[in-house]
Amino acid sequence: MYTDTERCVRAVRSKDARFDGWFFTAVLTTRIYCRPSCPVVPPKAENMTFYPSAAACQQAGFRACKRCRPDTSPGSPEWNARADAVARAMRLIQDGVVDREGVPGLAARLGYSARQIERQLLAELGAGPLALARAQRAQTARVLIETTVLPMAEVAFAAGFASIRAFNDTVREVFALSPSELRTRASRGARGAHGMRGTRSTGDPEQAGTRGVISLRLPFRAPLNPDNLFGHLVATAVPGVEEWRDGAYRRTLSLPYGHGIVALSPRPDHIACRLSLTDPRDLTLAISSCRRMLDLDADPVAVDEQLRADPQLAPLVDKAPGRRVPRTVDAAEFAVRAVLGQQVSTAAARTHAARLVTAHGVPVDDPEGGLTHLFPAPEALAGLDPEALALPRTRRTTLTTLVAALADGSLRLGTDSDWERAREQLTALPGFGPWTVEAIAMRALGDPDAFLPTDLGVRRAAGRLGLPSTPAALTKRAADWRPWRAYAVQYLWATDDHAINRLPV
Repeated sequence: MYTDTERCVRAVRSKDARFDGWFFTAVLTTRIYCRPSCPVVPPKAENMTFYPSAAACQQAGFRACKRCRPDTSPGSPEWNARADAVARAMRLIQDGVVDREGVPGLAARLGYSARQIERQLLAELGAGPLALARAQRAQTARVLIETTVLPMAEVAFAAGFASIRAFNDTVREVFALSPSELRTRASRGARGAHGMRGTRSTGDPEQAGTRGVISLRLPFRAPLNPDNLFGHLVATAVPGVEEWRDGAYRRTLSLPYGHGIVALSPRPDHIACRLSLTDPRDLTLAISSCRRMLDLDADPVAVDEQLRADPQLAPLVDKAPGRRVPRTVDAAEFAVRAVLGQQVSTAAARTHAARLVTAHGVPVDDPEGGLTHLFPAPEALAGLDPEALALPRTRRTTLTTLVAALADGSLRLGTDSDWERAREQLTALPGFGPWTVEAIAMRALGDPDAFLPTDLGVRRAAGRLGLPSTPAALTKRAADWRPWRAYAVQYLWATDDHAINRLPV
């Protein structure tokens, strides 16, 4: 979009927040870059130029606006709606892969050479993987500076910087303030202070001062309907791993440097996020995982506009616009849970998962609630005894085959997955039919066009609305809903009186 100058200028002049994250406005006279909805008086059109990423702005010599904090915009919905190499690279960079594995590690995950990845990112985003990762490190550093009492040296290394000098230079260059000045500024006006990409500090001094606990606001593009989003996560929660407590969905997180516990509460204009991490270096991945689970980078206006064009879906969209697809923080975990949920009730699926967690999960302490374990990794499940599973024999085979493929790396599910390739690999496993494959594609891989025409709830809803209820006919009719069929599934499910559609109280 950033190449359409006239459209970008109109968005800036109207201060339209829907375009935040789609592009960034750089002001040639002040050398500052802003989000489209920046509250200051818009500059003259001839003094504006547009970039596709904050990293491209920084690379061109512009610094972030102190008023609108452009790097805290919701992420571009493009990266979650595409499965090409650039989109997969962006999702991995957001997860901190470049900081942990370098550009060669990023390229290896994508199956390309480092030079190819560099060229593709430069062509589309105006910045290479190192520049994009550097921009994210700066954002992570600011979160830790503004919301914790960690010493600056610990902040530097937790954010992924190789040296304190690089940390100081980057923070000064990006924010035009030293790290200590950022912390002082945040303490003076904490309620207006923002955090990393898609975060804002809450400004609660007591929470911010608790070592290991970080409180943030996760913004989203309005509207957002929390009913089915949190309702689904809570209704299917695995005891010990997830819970609803004091108005928040809480769960444990397995992370590269340790583990964490997150509490997420819906608010009218943001999601309140409270993170407890054993190692602050996991902040980047923890935040991106939570945003992806709640589908916070979606563009609900574009989705609803497409679905509203169908006269049968229009009343559902108008009644409760902004439904999101409830996803997961761990694709392998969801795949295991999808198998456990085959042809059984929600309660039975939770029971099966809880038994696996108790037997094979890593115990954790949770002083603030009732969480007890991390969900077991595929490696921990690879050696389980099939006879110990209270499942039909065919489903035991399905589960053990899946965890073996995940454990040995022959099947990789995650943000770097090619959606169609993953579908082919899953379909080749015993016991994986269309429902299981598409459920994993929708909720674990993040494909916005995944569709479940064989799902009983979808078929019942289709029949009530006068839509075709046979899988083949419904799939044909749903062609008009592409590329947002996963969201259509949420609207169809919402017609049923089920706990997944109700916000817990």
